[in-house]
Amino acid sequence: MGRWLTAFVLILAFASVGQAGETIGFVKTVTGSALVIDSGKAIPAKVGTPVKMGNTLRTGSGGSLGVTFKDNTVMSFGPDTELTVDEYFYTPGADKLKFSSSMSRGTLQVVSGVIAKLKPKAVTVKTPSAMIGCRGTRFLVKVDP
Repeated sequence: MGRWLTAFVLILAFASVGQAGETIGFVKTVTGSALVIDSGKAIPAKVGTPVKMGNTLRTGSGGSLGVTFKDNTVMSFGPDTELTVDEYFYTPGADKLKFSSSMSRGTLQVVSGVIAKLKPKAVTVKTPSAMIGCRGTRFLVKVDP
C-alpha cells in the first residue's frame, strides 16, 4: 500500500510539472531583438518559439514581437517591453479559464481570444500602477519607465 501511495504522489507531482511546462502559445512575428525567458534562461525569440506559463517576453530598443496563444489571444509587443505570463489556463469544457500577466514596461496591443469571450473577468494585465481587466475586446497598454 505504501509503495502505491508513493507512486501515486510521484505521478501527481510529474503531472503538475508537465502542465506548468506546457506550451500555451507561439511567437508568430519578430523584428529586431526579442527574448523568451524560461526559468531564468534567455532564448532569442524566433517565429515558432514556444511560450509557456511563467515565461517573460522581452523586446529590445528596436524590437517587436507578436505572440498567439491557444485561445487565439494575440499580443503585439512594441520596443522595450517586458511582460510575464503569470497564469494561463484554457480548458473550456471544465470552465478552467484564466489569463493573467504582469507588464513592467513598454507598449502592448491585445486582441482578446476565447478566454475573454467566455469568461471576461478571467483576463487581466497588471501594471506598476493599475490592473486592466479585459472584457472581450482590443486594448492598448503603455507603461512608462
